Amino acid sequence: MNANAPAKYTVNCSILLADTPIFDRPRTVREAGFEAVEFWWPFPTAVPSDRQVDAFVTAIEDAGVQLTGLNFAAGDMPGGERGILSDPARVAEFRDNIDVVVGIGERLGIPAFNALYGNRIDGGDPAEQDAVAAENLAAAGRAAAGIGAVVLIEPVSGAPRYPLLTAADAVTVIDRVREQSGVDSLRLLADLYHLQVNGDDVAAAIDTHAGLIGHVQIADDPGRGEPGTGTLDLDGHLAHLERVGYRGPIGLEYKQTQDDPFAWLPREQRAARVVAAS
Repeated sequence: MNANAPAKYTVNCSILLADTPIFDRPRTVREAGFEAVEFWWPFPTAVPSDRQVDAFVTAIEDAGVQLTGLNFAAGDMPGGERGILSDPARVAEFRDNIDVVVGIGERLGIPAFNALYGNRIDGGDPAEQDAVAAENLAAAGRAAAGIGAVVLIEPVSGAPRYPLLTAADAVTVIDRVREQSGVDSLRLLADLYHLQVNGDDVAAAIDTHAGLIGHVQIADDPGRGEPGTGTLDLDGHLAHLERVGYRGPIGLEYKQTQDDPFAWLPREQRAARVVAAS
């Protein structure tokens, strides 16, 4: 196995290990035997101070893990916001955030950035929101491509006003940006839990959109807990993804429901590497 290949599993440090200070989580993940992490936006504002950014970068570097993914600023997530990029009143905020995100990406070699689309705004015009989103995503896609990275578009469950529910919804956005702006660095984030909960046909989505899948995340359903706590056929879907050519990491983005959130995965498998196609 190629030791330089990307890690097979990447632990989402924003949803897991909630009892550990957030910048200590990469080290905890490494001590658990994993070699890669991903984060939602880890700062309270879209444009953190240089000191805050340096502290985050140092936490990743000192832990000796690869940062495989980082979200753009998504607003007040605990308060129900799910992205700011489709909000006409927050264009400047999102554009400023692009610079920070891609700057961190350049320092740490991040291959992918997740851009949550944003909720529909009460009393707002959905067509205006979609137009703003397309322009913002084109800007983000150009910036990411400049460092060899991609921007991920994710269907999300559990947010009633979030408009992207299925893989096809996300791909419609990707296609629109490519057709309008010529930007071809947007990819589908296939979170198997969200797709299942939203009623998407997960197997059909994998087959239909295999060439556009830029990242995969997992949690079991029902409950969004560890693999094995529900009935979602994660092993089957992951094998399917491998058959259709997906060779990226698998993001562990689930809620801890057990004392050891990683007990389902034997320690000797946690540092596994992605196997290249033969």
